[in-house]
Amino acid sequence: MAKKAEKIVLAYSGGLDTSVILPWLKETYGYDVVCYAAELGQGDELKGIKKKAMATGAVSCYVDDLRKEFVEDYVWPLLKSGAIYENGYLLGTSIARPLIAKRQVEIAQKVGATAVAHGATGKGNDQVRFELTYMSLDPSLRIIAPWKDNNFELTSREAAIDYAKKHNIPIDQTKKKIYSRDRNIWHISHEGADLENPWNEPKDNVFVMSKPVSKTPAKPEYVEIFFERGIPRKINGRVVASVRLLETLNEIGGKHGVGQVDLVENRLVGMKSRGVYETPGGSILMAAHEALETLTLDRETYHYKKQVALKYADVVYNGQWFCPVREALDAFIDSTQKNVTGTVRMKLFKGRAIAVGVKSPNSLYSDELASFEMGAEYDQTDAIGFIRLFGLPMKVNGVVNGAKPASKAKKSKKSSKKKTTKK
Repeated sequence: MAKKAEKIVLAYSGGLDTSVILPWLKETYGYDVVCYAAELGQGDELKGIKKKAMATGAVSCYVDDLRKEFVEDYVWPLLKSGAIYENGYLLGTSIARPLIAKRQVEIAQKVGATAVAHGATGKGNDQVRFELTYMSLDPSLRIIAPWKDNNFELTSREAAIDYAKKHNIPIDQTKKKIYSRDRNIWHISHEGADLENPWNEPKDNVFVMSKPVSKTPAKPEYVEIFFERGIPRKINGRVVASVRLLETLNEIGGKHGVGQVDLVENRLVGMKSRGVYETPGGSILMAAHEALETLTLDRETYHYKKQVALKYADVVYNGQWFCPVREALDAFIDSTQKNVTGTVRMKLFKGRAIAVGVKSPNSLYSDELASFEMGAEYDQTDAIGFIRLFGLPMKVNGVVNGAKPASKAKKSKKSSKKKTTKK
C-alpha cells in the first residue's frame, strides 16, 4: 500500500515566490499542498487565485476575506499606539503577517496538516513574523521554508521567473518589471530592482495607491475625522464602517500623494534595506490621532506613551504580536484612549497631511490659562519658587563644578586692567 503523502498548508499569495514554491514542494518532496490566501484589501491580486492554485498542483485552496478583522483587531490597535518604525514605516506588512499566519494555523488544524509553509526569503523580516506566529499558536506544526532549504535552487527572482516559464505558471512579473510588492488595505510596499540602490530616486511608475506629488491637485482638500476612544468613526460628520472608512481615506489621500515614504531601514536580521511605502489613509489617520492626543492627554501620559510607541513598533516589526508584552502594551494604550474622543480637521496638499483644527469634549486645553493676558486662574509669582526648586540641582552642580559668581568675574576684569596700566 502506497504511503499517504504528507499534507502541508502554504501561505499562498499568488505572487512570484509562492507561485513557484507550490509546484516545487510537490515536485521535490511529494507533499499534498493546501493553499491558503487571505483577502486583506490587495485589490485584484486574488482574482482567479483558487483556479491558479489548483492548476499548479494544490489539492485544495482556501480564501478568506479578513479585511474587517484586520482593520479592527490589528490596524486600529496599531493606530492607537502611534507606533512608527524608524520615523517612517507605518508597519503595513508587519501588522498583516500575524493575522495571515494565525488563520493559516487554523486551516492546518482543520485539514489535519502536519506542517505549514511560507514563501519568505532567508534575508527578510517576514520569515520571522510567520514562524514566530506558528510557534506561538501551534508548536507541534513543522515549518517548511523553501528559501532556506538546501535543495531550493531558485535563489533569485530572475531564476524564479525562468522556473515559472518552464512550468507554464502564470505570473505578472517580468525581468523588466520585477519590483517585490506587498499590498493590503493599510499600505503597499515596493522593493527590489532599481530601488535596491539608495541613490536612485523612485520613478513615478512605482506608485500604485497614490499619485506622484508632482501630479497632485494644485488646491488643498480638507477632511474632518471623528474619533471615539482613539478609534476613527466618522468622515465629514458621517458614520462610516471600519473597512470603508479606510478605503475612503486611501482614495482621498492617494489623490494628494499623501503617505509616500522612501526609507532605508534596519531589518531585524541585521542588514539595511531600502523600501518605498505608500500609506495614504493610514498617514492621515496617524496625524489626526496624534493631534487629538495632544489635546486630550496629560503631559506625563503623553510623554510616556511616546516611549511605549517605540517599543510597540519594535514588537510589531519583529513579529512578536502573539506575545505577552504586546498584550501588556495594549492594556496600557487602551487606558490612555478613554478620553481620546473628538474631531480633527486635516488639510491634504502636495503629499502632506496636516492637522489644522482639533476639538474635543475632553480637551485639557484652557483658553484662559494659555492666554498671554493676566488672570486670576494663574498667579505668575508662583513661578518664582517653582523655578528655584526646579533649578536647585543645576545650581548646586554649578557651585560644585566651579562656576564663577558674576561679582568675582567683574573683580577679576578690574584687576587685570590695573595691571595693564602699571606696565
